[in-house]
Amino acid sequence: MRNNRAKYAFLMPGVIWILLFTLFPLGYSFYLGLTDFRLGREAEFIGFDNYSEILGLDGDGGDDKALSTAGFTAFLAVGSTSMTLLAGTFIAWIFNHDIPFVKQMRAIITMPLFAAPIALGFLGVVIFNETSGPVNNILQGLGLPRVNWFISPWGARFAVLFTDVWQWTPFVFIVVLAAMQGIPEDLFESARLDTKSNWLLFRHITFPLIAPALGTVALLRLVETFKAIDIPFSLTRGGPGQVTQTYSYYTYEKGLVGSFQLGEASALAYLMVIVAIIISAFYFSRVSARFE
Repeated sequence: MRNNRAKYAFLMPGVIWILLFTLFPLGYSFYLGLTDFRLGREAEFIGFDNYSEILGLDGDGGDDKALSTAGFTAFLAVGSTSMTLLAGTFIAWIFNHDIPFVKQMRAIITMPLFAAPIALGFLGVVIFNETSGPVNNILQGLGLPRVNWFISPWGARFAVLFTDVWQWTPFVFIVVLAAMQGIPEDLFESARLDTKSNWLLFRHITFPLIAPALGTVALLRLVETFKAIDIPFSLTRGGPGQVTQTYSYYTYEKGLVGSFQLGEASALAYLMVIVAIIISAFYFSRVSARFE
């Protein structure tokens, strides 16, 4: 009995934390999504009307801004996930070989991962500056035209994308490098009897063995990018216009800026949660089917 009491005593802080800061906010925000709650007035239960208005099921055409921000979020999620996977895997493959100063270079490469995203966004304002930024100076030095990163809609979109890739490529690099270093060297020694092509070794040995790690990283990056708000907020403020405003940014603006429409904001947030659950369920169903 004494051991059981000690066990529950150690478990209770974690249980209380989950109940207070995870389950209760999820339940309360779901309730708010079923009301027309705005700050300063009493909430009225309206059922799923907020969801109907957002999705256009009420016949009014839906929330155009939610649709446009969801489109940019999808662009950012697919683009950032693809680029971070490619760049992180390539860098991990290079660092899986014996090269000079490998420890020092690893430390330098992983530095953006430990920086606050909002700080990287403000740093991006300097890096992508149209007149004196290093990116445009490099482009001009290569004989290419300067890019109006914060004026051109696509320039601003790619500025947000590149900054996000810059931050999260080290995460992919760390995970994939660990997976590569877990591959037995005997496999490569046997394969080198048949070929010395690095590409064939990577394609037929390295890639199949690191594929589970890549799949997990892809899922984490995809879901994480759905929540992106820090970099667009600090780098472009959602501009020019609203072309770099993510879905999470719009949810924040709807609920915590202006009229504080917390009911609609909660409904918007739950729609994103549903999409993330569907993607996660699809991934885990494919993984479980593979190992059955």
